[in-house]
Amino acid sequence: MNSIYNFTAFLMLILLVSCSKNTDTEETNNSSDVGDEQIPEVYNKIYAASKIYMDGEYVVVEVSGAPDHKSPYYASNHELYEAYSGSNQDYKKNPNSISSFDFVFKIPSNPKEASSKTPTPLGSIGVALNGVSFFNQYAGPNNQPLTNEINSFDQYGGHPTGQKVYHYHLEPYYLTTKQGDDALLGFLLDGFPVYGPVENGERVTNSDLDEYHGHSHQTDDYPDGIYHYHITDADPYINGNGYFGTPGTVTQ
Repeated sequence: MNSIYNFTAFLMLILLVSCSKNTDTEETNNSSDVGDEQIPEVYNKIYAASKIYMDGEYVVVEVSGAPDHKSPYYASNHELYEAYSGSNQDYKKNPNSISSFDFVFKIPSNPKEASSKTPTPLGSIGVALNGVSFFNQYAGPNNQPLTNEINSFDQYGGHPTGQKVYHYHLEPYYLTTKQGDDALLGFLLDGFPVYGPVENGERVTNSDLDEYHGHSHQTDDYPDGIYHYHITDADPYINGNGYFGTPGTVTQ
C-alpha cells in the first residue's frame, strides 16, 4: 500500500513541475508582446490619444483626428459647432466638414537624422497633442501655395479636406493658447518634436532655423538635447524641405 501512495505522490510531483515550466514559458513569451516596452514619457502629452503603445522601435499613437475645440466646420447641431470668430476679413468657409477616423501613427521612438532626406507628402505628416493632423505648407493637388486656401482656415488655424480630415498647415492657435506658445505641440512622422513659435521669450523666425525648419538644442522635454521643428508665422510654417529624420507611417 505504501508503494502505491509513493508512486502517486511521484506522479503528482512530475505534474506540478511540468505545469510550473509551462507557466514560466508562457510568461517568457508574453514578455515580448507588443506594448510591453517602455513608452517614452513625452508621448503621454498627446492627450487625445485613445491608445499609445510600442511596436518594436516605434511608438504607435491611435487618435480620431477630430479637434477638441470649436469650429464652423462641425455640423451646426454639434456641441463643438461655433461660427467663425477670427480676424481674417477674407475668411470663406470651404464646403467640407469634420469627421472622425481611426488614425494610426507609427513614429520612431529614437529618431535620428536621415542620411537621405525625403519630402513631406500631401496629407498627414505628423500629429498634434489634440490628435489633429499636421499638413505641410502646400495646398493640393499639385503643391500649390496656401495663398488662397489660407482664407478658409477657421479661428483656430485649421480646416477639413474633401475627405473630412481636419488638419493644421500652420500654428494651431487653440494649442498655443492652451499649452503655451513655447510648448511642445506634437510630433512629425520622423519622431522629431514640434514646438511653438516662441523660444526663450523670443519669437522664432525662419532665419533661426535650417532648411527643414528646425534646429538642435536642449528643451524641457529633452534635457539631453534633440533636433526639433518650430512653427513660425511665415511659409513653410511647420516644416521645410522634407523630414529631417526617417518618417514612420500613418494609416486611417
